[in-house]
Amino acid sequence: MSDRTFLDWPFFDDHHRRLADDLETWCVANLADVDHSDTDAACRALVRELGDGGWLRYCVPAAWGGVHETLDVRSLALIRETLARHDGLADFAFAMQGLGSGAISLFGSDDQKRDYLPAVARGEKIAAFALTEPGTGSDVANLATGAVQDREGYTVDGAKTYISNGGIADFYVLFARTGEAPGSKGISAFIVDADVPGFDASERIEVIAPHPLATLRFDQTPLPHSALLGERGRGFAQAMATLDVFRTTVGAAALGFARRALDEATVRAMARKLGTGTLADNAIVQSMLAEMVLDVDASALLIYRAAWLRDVKGQRNSREAALAKLHATDSAQAVIDKAVQIFGGLGVTVGVPVERLYREIRALRIYEGASEVQKVVIARNHLAEFAQ
Repeated sequence: MSDRTFLDWPFFDDHHRRLADDLETWCVANLADVDHSDTDAACRALVRELGDGGWLRYCVPAAWGGVHETLDVRSLALIRETLARHDGLADFAFAMQGLGSGAISLFGSDDQKRDYLPAVARGEKIAAFALTEPGTGSDVANLATGAVQDREGYTVDGAKTYISNGGIADFYVLFARTGEAPGSKGISAFIVDADVPGFDASERIEVIAPHPLATLRFDQTPLPHSALLGERGRGFAQAMATLDVFRTTVGAAALGFARRALDEATVRAMARKLGTGTLADNAIVQSMLAEMVLDVDASALLIYRAAWLRDVKGQRNSREAALAKLHATDSAQAVIDKAVQIFGGLGVTVGVPVERLYREIRALRIYEGASEVQKVVIARNHLAEFAQ
């Protein structure tokens, strides 16, 4: 049984504790045996089930079918941690509903919110966030996909890649260059429906922990004026603001993976015979378990501090979110690696939970800002504060 004493920390209100309890019960009943053999079908089914369960309501504001007046990062983090501990694909399905629609929640017009957010909350429309390009990953300011304005609206040309939910999404929040100024000031955001002419998401990408992923291509793709999301030329700021909300939750997903690995390793150590005792009696294994416990608790403290600062203090938490994501994802990799080592040969056997976790954790150190990017954010914030 995973440690749940962290729910008593002052970062949480009673409704967060009820959320954690209710979701845990739902996960036990619904995620014990998810069929991953067809990844697209599994994701579509999970989105529907998460919608039916009411969990996707946490991805949108209350005015559009959500639970909270504004996005509550503590709730999002608790949900991602819990889902990831039970099933990584369920966490992915939930996370992309939030990230994919997040810019609409934050910057969309009332018409755009009405057209998309209630369906996201019900699990009826699958969302995606289209930012990364073949030539630009972390260097978002230099993206090349262009949107040229004309009398009917905009015409888009270019490509995006490594887009989660690519190929199964009903709509994409697209970031494209509209040319108001060089670099980050010349980017705008658009909502692109999957059935628009000139749009192709058929080029799929296979990765070590399968989930829907694709390269998107735009060939003279027409968009109406109403597709523009927020202010023209503000796309970079909108993307960063959206990532600020959801970056903390990436750390929470890593924490869920790490908790599951710690649980699995502890059970294994206590059951596996070694001489006249068990692995758990061995001082080296005890040291490994102690390091895993330390990493899990430190990650949880960083994650829920970052979420609390945004939710309760109303502060921009770029520094704290970067600390949380960096530590949680890097340390989860270490925790899971130790779990595999404790399992020995069984740990690298396909189908064993720690083997699956070993594949699932790796991408989290890359997406929504690689570990190296988080170090830059942390260092720049530190130097700026020190210079004051």
